[in-house]
Amino acid sequence: MFAVNFNKTTMPIFYGKVALIEFLDTVKPHQYTTGFVPTMGALHDGHLSLMQRSLDENDITVVSIFVNPTQFNNPEDLLKYPRTLDEDVKKIAALNPNIVVYAPSVDDIYEGKVVSQPFNFDGLEHQMEGKFRPGHFDGVGTIVKRLFEIVSPTNAYFGEKDFQQLLIVEKMVEKTQLPVHVVGCPIHREHNGLAMSSRNERLSPSEREKASIIFETLTKVKEKFHNSSAQELSLWVQEVFDTNSDFELEYFQIADAKTLTPCESKIETKKYRAFIAVFVNNIRLIDTISLN
Repeated sequence: MFAVNFNKTTMPIFYGKVALIEFLDTVKPHQYTTGFVPTMGALHDGHLSLMQRSLDENDITVVSIFVNPTQFNNPEDLLKYPRTLDEDVKKIAALNPNIVVYAPSVDDIYEGKVVSQPFNFDGLEHQMEGKFRPGHFDGVGTIVKRLFEIVSPTNAYFGEKDFQQLLIVEKMVEKTQLPVHVVGCPIHREHNGLAMSSRNERLSPSEREKASIIFETLTKVKEKFHNSSAQELSLWVQEVFDTNSDFELEYFQIADAKTLTPCESKIETKKYRAFIAVFVNNIRLIDTISLN
């Protein structure tokens, strides 16, 4: 794929949508493909892998850095979410100085009305994250739809760690008929298997190492899935975390990989995934694994 070189001494950074749209309009006549990676900043190697995938597959890559207030149902979580714009920009520039960065203000996105648009995601929104974070997916749908309308990407890249979010975005695109191809990308993990997340930065070194238990548990669930029922595995996972006082299990669920409905009894023709959410010192971590 041909990557556009903007021949600028500094990386293109935009803080307002009007200037970004004007800039992108200048390259539209060339019919370049645009890859888009929406982020909330505090970038790690997982984010950078999404950007590299976009660079490999598109002429232009746009990255947004925006901590979206409408997808936080916990005000304290929003307040503590890491904001590291200067460091993020350095990481992006080191990867490729021609990546276009959009770092808007809340007002630039919401224009004085910081509220979510209501969505119907055909029931995807009522499972797992939706049960424990009311309103979360309306916030996700609102911001992603708005960003897609601003950037007009050809392809948009999302990590599979937030697998439910990935399905939600695909459903939103289907229902709104936005001309965007949503691309799911493999989970990037730390050396101990912990799924990379911006929230990992809030863990102490000891907590970060101990959190390997999350992926270790999911891996064992995958091993046991062939010979165990979903109910048996749920009880086993609960026992694992009941005996480990450093962690609080919020939920564990084995679900249909398309509809996210809980697995009551296994059907050979269906694909299943295991999903988990765990608190470590009030820091919430999620992970998922394909089971078959």
